[in-house]
Amino acid sequence: MSIFKSHNEHNTEQIVDKHALVFGIISVFLCGIGFSIIAPVVPFLVQPYTSSPGEQAIVVTMLTSVYAVCMFFAAPVLGALSDKYGRRPLLLVCLLGSAIGYLVFGIGGALWVLFAGRIIEGITGGTISTIFAYFADIIPPKQRTKYFGWVSAVVGVGTVIGPTLGGLLAKFGYFVPMYFGAIITLVNVVYGFFFMPESLDKDSRLKEITFVRLNPFTQLAKVLSMKSLKRLLISAFLLWVPNGSLQAIFSQFTMDTFSFQPALIGLMFSIMGFQDIISQGFIMPKLLIKFSDKQIAILGMASEIIGYSLIALSALFSFYPLFVAGMFIFGFGDSIFGPSFNGMLSKSVDSSEQGRVQGGSQSIQALARMIGPIIGGQIYVSLGHAAPAFMGMIFIAAAIPVLYKENYLR
Repeated sequence: MSIFKSHNEHNTEQIVDKHALVFGIISVFLCGIGFSIIAPVVPFLVQPYTSSPGEQAIVVTMLTSVYAVCMFFAAPVLGALSDKYGRRPLLLVCLLGSAIGYLVFGIGGALWVLFAGRIIEGITGGTISTIFAYFADIIPPKQRTKYFGWVSAVVGVGTVIGPTLGGLLAKFGYFVPMYFGAIITLVNVVYGFFFMPESLDKDSRLKEITFVRLNPFTQLAKVLSMKSLKRLLISAFLLWVPNGSLQAIFSQFTMDTFSFQPALIGLMFSIMGFQDIISQGFIMPKLLIKFSDKQIAILGMASEIIGYSLIALSALFSFYPLFVAGMFIFGFGDSIFGPSFNGMLSKSVDSSEQGRVQGGSQSIQALARMIGPIIGGQIYVSLGHAAPAFMGMIFIAAAIPVLYKENYLR
């Protein structure tokens, strides 16, 4: 029998199982490494199959978009399945799919093979949303924002190690970080298979999965129809579109603008991880005492606007210190927006709907990260290297008033 209690408005007291917490922390740490270890080398893996920097930039962003397309369609399915059958089997399947995707991408040999690897990863890309649902199962509602902050910090440690490690491993071949990502993800699958407890009590599981529940567009419409979520998700979508663009074009941008190599690109990616560690370890606890989740999210969005402005200036003047400063400020904003957003999201529904809402959120994020790289790649080539950053400034400036008007109570 599961030791976990269903949590709802009448039951907020819950003991956090230490074994489940340890597994969750290890999982997000390895996910942080796995997702980020490949980032510094993607443009270099694509380079042999393209004839110009512009074509290379388009292919790099399309690889990001195809991953997001697959995740968009898969996320509600994975969310519904985790609500019905539990988090454990879905997490294991998703992690295994990620490992296979890394392996295929590393083998390469042709552009279609690279795309095949990203498609496999995208189809099983519900790992993070399922992990957040897993944490929502085992953590009392009032403590979730704090714990999600810790999760972000752990992801931050992984993203500090991942890109730096990926850049260093690239010295032995651009495919080596992919194989290493596959290995550590498989290690997590083995660990989860033997030690991961199930978090969702059978009494709290979804009784039946309907076709409507599996349709991403219907799922999006239903999630957006929730008054407590609509503005929250719209504002997040406006933030995720340029963020997806920046993430997709980051390596190409630093390579084209500053002639960075994989090791230095990896170090720059690590800035984001450092920001998560600093913010969650020292800043977020103090912010939670004085401010609501929504106020913290808006502070994060304002910081991202400043970061984008410095990144744009660095491109206009080809002055990398501005880029470094911009990444630090952007990283701070991103690090405090994430846990505050997930805190607001998880508190909006009870345990039987966590997978659905997290899956719906993941679908919206995937949709944004599908659109963002396509737009970002096109304007990067046609309007200049600063264009994606300017897009970020405009979109987030529009998102702040949307979230500000949200009638959300902490």
